[in-house]
Amino acid sequence: MTTYWQQKGKSNTEATVKLALKRARELGLKDVVIPSVSGYTANLCLGINDLNIVCVTHQAGFKKPGEIEMDTAIRQRLEDGGIKVLTTTHLLAGLDRALRFSFQGIYPAEIIANTLRLFGQGTKVAVEVACMALDAGLIPAGVDIVSLGGSSEGVDTALVLRPAHSQDFFATKIKEIICKPREF
Repeated sequence: MTTYWQQKGKSNTEATVKLALKRARELGLKDVVIPSVSGYTANLCLGINDLNIVCVTHQAGFKKPGEIEMDTAIRQRLEDGGIKVLTTTHLLAGLDRALRFSFQGIYPAEIIANTLRLFGQGTKVAVEVACMALDAGLIPAGVDIVSLGGSSEGVDTALVLRPAHSQDFFATKIKEIICKPREF
């Protein structure tokens, strides 16, 4: 059964993580992908040893050229705690965003991103980070996983999905919505 939060945002983070981990275990899934830039959400998963936890951060230069937003000490603590941390180009931004900034207009990846946002920003993020983790080889291909997303800080959305590699993106299947905000 899907849980709907009355509002989006960080206030739902702990409950979203709990629901996501519970559902992963109920289904016998082994992989959970979470977005986290500050480390707040990923930190909630420290000490979990029965699941492969992958944390996807903003890419280098997301806010300032050449800068990685996640503090080095936080990243090290997460990795020492068994969480894999991925910092890479965002699947639904990258070159399309560069074209939009330079030439105006909207391009295919941004159309996909905006379509996913019809279900909320967290849905878009959950799909995106799952495919990014798969492309990086941090989760196995061809299996269902749980992936989380958020609307700015923290997470408020959790999905069961089977991600596909970026070149096969439309083979991605959203199987369940564990939770999401009603307002976004």
